Amino acid sequence: MPELPEIETTRAGLAPHLTGRRVVSATLRRDSLRWPIAGEISTVLPGQRIDAVRRRAKYLLLDTAAGSALLHLGMSGSLRVLPADSPVRPHDHVDIAIDDGRVLRMHDPRRFGCLLWQPPGTVHPLLASLGPEPLSDDFDGDYLFALSRGRRAPVKNFLMDQSVVVGVGNIYVAEALFAAGISPLRAAGNIGRERYRRLATQIRQVLAAAILQGGTTLRDFISPDGNAGYFVQELSVYGRGGEPCPRCGRPLKQASIGQRTSVWCPGCQR
Repeated sequence: MPELPEIETTRAGLAPHLTGRRVVSATLRRDSLRWPIAGEISTVLPGQRIDAVRRRAKYLLLDTAAGSALLHLGMSGSLRVLPADSPVRPHDHVDIAIDDGRVLRMHDPRRFGCLLWQPPGTVHPLLASLGPEPLSDDFDGDYLFALSRGRRAPVKNFLMDQSVVVGVGNIYVAEALFAAGISPLRAAGNIGRERYRRLATQIRQVLAAAILQGGTTLRDFISPDGNAGYFVQELSVYGRGGEPCPRCGRPLKQASIGQRTSVWCPGCQR
């Protein structure tokens, strides 16, 4: 699933092409993805000017005076800005036409994405209980330390709880925990304040580096310009179970934690 750096790369790629443009029409080639597509996409969005393209967690929002289109790319979705006459491929489910003769095209082979609507002045229920953004001033080691007290769950599960912090998915949790020297198995409540400060710093650094390199391409993700993300070349542990640790040379351990594949060094991470 595309994670925060991939979604931020998508947002940054789309924003210059969409911001300030007026929506002409919306073509829906199916009426539902993961959930039914909001009726406002066809009835309210056309005629509106896109004032901003924002990201919240792994969701994108196209803001207009009448409300916001809320998009999620699911497991394998992508968004591209294309000439309106570009051939339609299988799984090209939605075209949002803009006033310069192009369309924002949503491609979603597995149909796990969504296209919903957020009225002005409201917060969609999918966004209402989300934690802070990891690159915002609201997120730091002191915040993690305070919230983790009494938590017995593994720190990896704690960090992937979207009510704790948003967008730090499986790949980047593994990389940040390795950089901070913390085992993903350690109980969240058994980690001290200074280690959480180091971990929060590493989360920020790993995500920032991934955004600069366009995200991580593992299966389906490509950015809006069609290019792959290159952070996969920088991964220290994720996807490298059984290989030598880049620090100590000990074989990296791989196991399932919280039903997600996890890789860590039993020597460097404790």
